[in-house]
Amino acid sequence: MIIQTGMRTDIPAFFHKWLINRIQEGYVLVRNPYNPSQVTRYSLTPDVVDLIAFCTKNPGSVLNDDYAMRTLSNFGQYWYVTITPYGPDIERYVTNYALVMDCFRELSRKVGINSVGWRYDPIIVDDVHTVEWHIQKFAEMAAYLDGYTNNCVISFLDIYEKVERNFPKARLVTREERLVLGKAFAEIAKSHGMVLRPCAEGDDLAQFGADCSGCMTKEIYEKALGARLIIPSQSKNQRNGKCACILGPDIGAYDSCFHLCKYCYANTDVEAVRANVKRHDPNSPFLIGGSMEGDIIRVAEQTSWIDKQVRLDI
Repeated sequence: MIIQTGMRTDIPAFFHKWLINRIQEGYVLVRNPYNPSQVTRYSLTPDVVDLIAFCTKNPGSVLNDDYAMRTLSNFGQYWYVTITPYGPDIERYVTNYALVMDCFRELSRKVGINSVGWRYDPIIVDDVHTVEWHIQKFAEMAAYLDGYTNNCVISFLDIYEKVERNFPKARLVTREERLVLGKAFAEIAKSHGMVLRPCAEGDDLAQFGADCSGCMTKEIYEKALGARLIIPSQSKNQRNGKCACILGPDIGAYDSCFHLCKYCYANTDVEAVRANVKRHDPNSPFLIGGSMEGDIIRVAEQTSWIDKQVRLDI
């Protein structure tokens, strides 16, 4: 099966020691964000977890921890590293993108080109970050990452309720702007050996050669593993048919990412993040806090998805 770590927070950037402790203990407890008394226990052992999927803005802490890298090497891995050229006015505590690109190249050398992807998202268009600005920056970054990944994911800013509250000046990217950017990005990505993958953006950019099937698909994971996967039907199409992504359960927690990006859908506000980070214990089975009275713990049913009879030469 696939375990996700990055849909709710950035575990590699802020909580990687906790993750390694959880792997050592062999399990993790995840609280349902919509019904806190419901807790799911997931095994974190290689016999049932085929691959751990990461989404981070800075893998540097993990890369600098040799023990962590050795521990993770027991699992299949797929890393999406989000690298955008915004400043602290939008991405408050994100490491400078030039440094993150260097980390990306090192990560690719360590885990392999089929196990890393670049995310350039969300795309924000305003008076400073114009269409032309994005095309120039994307071209520069793609050239620097040439040979280190074959996947680049893009998405355009969505105005969720939390985004509207924390980033009131943000606006939606128009369809015309999306088409101009998509065409340019697809051409640039192709010239550097990358497939452009719009994330949950429909099929509009397919006409320019973009792969609109998804960014966390069975095929991507199979390339990372070098093995064929048999995906249970209940684990497919978790985004209501919008793409072919296999997301898997996420072991993170909302309101805990201290990058504090204005466009973040996972944080309510700064105070909520600060309060939760204070409750983090790297030795707890929960990412945030611990057991509470009334907790109902369900043990997840987990099996390996790897087809033991077939191997792919990919």
